[in-house]
Amino acid sequence: MLKTPIARGVALATLGATLAVPTIAQAAFIEDTKAGLELRNFYFNRDIREDPGQSKIEEWAQGFILRVESGYTEGTVGFGVDALGLLGVKLDSGGGRTGSGLLPMESDKAADEYSSLGLAAKAKMSETVLKVGTLQLKNMAISSSDSRLLPQTFQGAQIVSKEIEGLTLDGGYLNRANHRNSSNNEELAYGGKGAAFGETAIDSSDVDDFIFAGGSYKLTNDLTASYYYSNLEEVYKQHSTNLVHVLPLGDKQSLKTDLRYARSSEDGSSNVDNRALGAMVTYALSGHSFGLGYQKMSGDTGFAYVAEATDPFLVNYVQINDFAYADMKSWQARYDFNFASVGIPGLTFMTRYITGDNVDRGTGLSEGKIWERDMDIGYTFQEGALKNLNVKWRNATSRGNIARTNNLDENRLIVSYTIPLM
Repeated sequence: MLKTPIARGVALATLGATLAVPTIAQAAFIEDTKAGLELRNFYFNRDIREDPGQSKIEEWAQGFILRVESGYTEGTVGFGVDALGLLGVKLDSGGGRTGSGLLPMESDKAADEYSSLGLAAKAKMSETVLKVGTLQLKNMAISSSDSRLLPQTFQGAQIVSKEIEGLTLDGGYLNRANHRNSSNNEELAYGGKGAAFGETAIDSSDVDDFIFAGGSYKLTNDLTASYYYSNLEEVYKQHSTNLVHVLPLGDKQSLKTDLRYARSSEDGSSNVDNRALGAMVTYALSGHSFGLGYQKMSGDTGFAYVAEATDPFLVNYVQINDFAYADMKSWQARYDFNFASVGIPGLTFMTRYITGDNVDRGTGLSEGKIWERDMDIGYTFQEGALKNLNVKWRNATSRGNIARTNNLDENRLIVSYTIPLM
């Protein structure tokens, strides 16, 4: 049901005019429409310890994210459309402090604002949905980043089918990406780690489109298996597998095991060669969670994934680093606490420490190493005038001897509130 006049206006302006269907068939299309406007305020501060060219990145911006998801027209095949409106506004930036990923650059300064509008047509038959247009994806093959002011999006097509209970099938084709701090859709690029010392550099000069296919199946109530094949044409092919098992241990206790393996190989003129093994074991007790992780890279190159700041499917991909250099081994220790277990709902805490080594930096140089420590504190107001307002502080420290981005101190403060329109 439409809740406000503005909600009805958004629905009719962004959705109703896009489909020429009889009035009767539009009933479910309009009534099942969901719309919300997220207000996201983002402050980003990064202290770069070893860069004579730029020692500090500091920017502050306000984001507006309008999401509209229509219902479907009536009939065997239902049709609908989704809309994603994005607007970013600069609040503070300056010479020598740009590069946070919150704002695009115009000449030698950050833009005052940037925006984009994405539409996706969709069709549904039974439990199978096809979408064509602007997409936000999250699967083992490719995952849109939403760790800055505005989310990353792609242009293409995706089909998801859940016809069989417990089985989800997923496939798609992508040919453009919109950066997190951009209003333009650009050609895809390679964003993974490069070749090991002494190996030929990866050739990603002729990147083409991206395709993926896979899915997950719930083998038992406690065990889920997943597999995806993906191909960034002319750069790499990848086979990814995942097993997740959750073992109940008693009242408010469980043991979760997350095993991941990906094999990446060359496509076209590239020489990608990587095997990525990852494992994360997490013991949960009431509001506490204790996790231990291990990740190992093998082969002539580092882990392969699409650029434009996508999120690689790795257990040790964290706030700053992905620990995915060629031959790197890394370990993680993590602790989470949900304060709802002690009577403070909405308050959460997380801290983790990751250390990685075994990277060959070249003749005469010491072994490549990185460590990172992260901490997140978040609170969602539960009642009163600020109900559902979320505040999160993310703090990270990274040190290493492989790249400039290994030596950082970083703080992010994010305040978000979603206004339901429909």
